[in-house]
Amino acid sequence: MNKRGFASDNFSGVLPEVMNALQEANQGHVMAYGGDPYTDSAINKFKHLLGNNIDVYFAFNGTGANVIGLSTLSQSYHSIICPSSAHIQVDECGAPDKFTGCKVIPIDTPDGKLSPKLILPQLHGFGFEHHSQPKIISITQCTELGTIYQPEEIKAICDLAHQHNMYVHMDGARLANAVVSLGVDVKEITANAGVDVLSFGGTKNGMMLGEAVIFFNPELSKEAKYIRKQSMQLCSKMRYIGAQFDAMLSNDLWLKTARHTNKMAKLLETEVAKIPQVKITQKVEANGIWAIIPKDKIENLQNEYFFWIWDENAGEVRWLCSFDTTEEDIHSFVELLQKELAN
Repeated sequence: MNKRGFASDNFSGVLPEVMNALQEANQGHVMAYGGDPYTDSAINKFKHLLGNNIDVYFAFNGTGANVIGLSTLSQSYHSIICPSSAHIQVDECGAPDKFTGCKVIPIDTPDGKLSPKLILPQLHGFGFEHHSQPKIISITQCTELGTIYQPEEIKAICDLAHQHNMYVHMDGARLANAVVSLGVDVKEITANAGVDVLSFGGTKNGMMLGEAVIFFNPELSKEAKYIRKQSMQLCSKMRYIGAQFDAMLSNDLWLKTARHTNKMAKLLETEVAKIPQVKITQKVEANGIWAIIPKDKIENLQNEYFFWIWDENAGEVRWLCSFDTTEEDIHSFVELLQKELAN
C-alpha cells in the first residue's frame, strides 16, 4: 500500500531533513542515555523555544510521553480528568491507568474540547478519603477531533486547575498544527497559559520516532527520570531521537511541515464541501477533516485511498493530511469521491 492515503500522519515516511540528521548522527561513538551532543543541542533548542526553566525528557512514543508526564504528577489515589475522545482514554490500551494507577474520568464533549463548565462537576471530594482525589486535567492540542483551543481557553482551564491544587497536562502530538493555525508563539498556548507538563509531538510531524516530555517547572520533574526508566522509555542510543528534534527545531522545520499539512486539509475541505453527499462534522482547524458520507461507499474509497472510519454507525470518517500530501493527492481523491458518490 504505497499510495498516499488519508488515514493518519503516522502512515507517512520521514522528512528528508530528519533522515539526513539521522545519517549525520550515525558516525562514531558518543555517550549513551542522552550524554551526547545531539541530545544536548536539541534540549537547548527546546529551551530557546519554550523557556530556559524547563526540563526535557525524550521518549520513544506518544503513549510513553503521556505516561511519564501523568505519572510524575500523580499518585495512584488521584484521578485524571480528560475528554471522552482523548488519546489517553481511547487509544492507549489503558496504559495511563495501569502505570499511574489513577482513575481516569472521561467527559463527553461535542468538539473534543474541555471547558471549566464541563470540568467543574467533577471537582468534588477533595480531602474525602473514600473519593479519588482530582489531580490532573488532561487536554489535547489539537484535539482528537481536529479542533483547537484558543490561548484564553487553555488559560481558563489552567487557572481552574491551579485554584484546586491540580495540574494541567497537554497531549501535544499535533501541537505544531495548532501553533501555525492560531498564528501564535508556542509559549502562548503552553507555558504562558499555565500548562504544567507537555507531550511535544514529533512522530506525526515527520520524525521516525520520538516525543519530548516538557516540564515547565523543574520542581515538578524531580522524579521524572526514574519514571521514564521504569516506563521503559529511556533510550540508550538517545542521539537518534535528539538528532531528529535538533533538525525539527532548526529553521522552524516543525512549523513549516505543519503549515503544509494544514494547507492541504483546507484544500481538501474546500473541494469536498462542493459535494452534496458529504457532511463535514467539525471545524477544519488543523490537518484533519471529519465527515459523514454514505456508508455503502466507504469500502470502495478505502481500497484506493485508505482512511479510518471514525463512527461506523453514523458513517463518519476521518481524513488526515501529512507532510508529504500533495495537491495532486487531494484532487485525485476528490475525483474518485465524486465518481463513487454519483453512482
